[in-house]
Amino acid sequence: MKKSYPGIVYLNGEWVTHDQAKISVFDRGFIFGDGVYEVISFYDGRPFLMEEHLQRLRNSLSVAELDVDLNTIPEIIYEAVKRAGLTSSDCLVYLQVTRGVAPRMHQYPEDATPTIMTYAYNFEFGSYKHKMIKVFVAEDERWHRCDVKTTSLMGNVRANNAGAKAGAHETILVRNGEFTEGSHSNLFFVKNGELFTHPNGHHILPGITRGKVLELCRELNLKVHEQALPIAGFESVDEAFITGTGSEIQGIGSVILSGKEIQISSDAGPVTTKLQEAFEKLTRSGS
Repeated sequence: MKKSYPGIVYLNGEWVTHDQAKISVFDRGFIFGDGVYEVISFYDGRPFLMEEHLQRLRNSLSVAELDVDLNTIPEIIYEAVKRAGLTSSDCLVYLQVTRGVAPRMHQYPEDATPTIMTYAYNFEFGSYKHKMIKVFVAEDERWHRCDVKTTSLMGNVRANNAGAKAGAHETILVRNGEFTEGSHSNLFFVKNGELFTHPNGHHILPGITRGKVLELCRELNLKVHEQALPIAGFESVDEAFITGTGSEIQGIGSVILSGKEIQISSDAGPVTTKLQEAFEKLTRSGS
């Protein structure tokens, strides 16, 4: 999937074109990946679950011991959407905070000013809604604080690229013989009408869409087991899907496991479809 640069970027209090957005080579985000980020969806120009995203950002900043005042962040986010000309459109907003510029050393500097960068870009939600995706299975090589939405994404990038080379849309990860999540998504399985998803903890990101799907399951009287599915039990699943801010709820049609492609379904199953319909209704309701 080819992406283009945004037209306007917010960087440390200034709005500039993307080619004017410059940081120091000594920014710790550049040197160490010492930063955190969020991606927030807007439907028809309205933010969706923005407070939940900001709360997760606060949690990430807390773990990273980054002291940043977020009071002005919502205003900056809305301004990014406005300057991108997307106030009535579907879009995503990317927000990143690094520890800032300091001489290279591993310990935190005492006097660095955080670098804050934001931009909005047009996004077509639901483009894969009726298309079942192929996923690739890889070992989860990431660190042990996957609950922090950090810019240090080498493990995710390696896994996703391996899947892309195999012709897959996403890579789903296995740690200690159990499925955790995708390289940029959360993961659900359906067996006999009941859902299984890895519990929140240090080994998965507490997905905002994942959390909303769990709420919808309760409203729709769908039973959910927040427990990891062992890789050995995979071939007995009836449905599977990923969730994410951009992915929303995306059905999995087949899985590449140990070099073998295993078919799950050519169409979204009844549970996946029910959740997709409920989620779409929610995003377009203005809630």
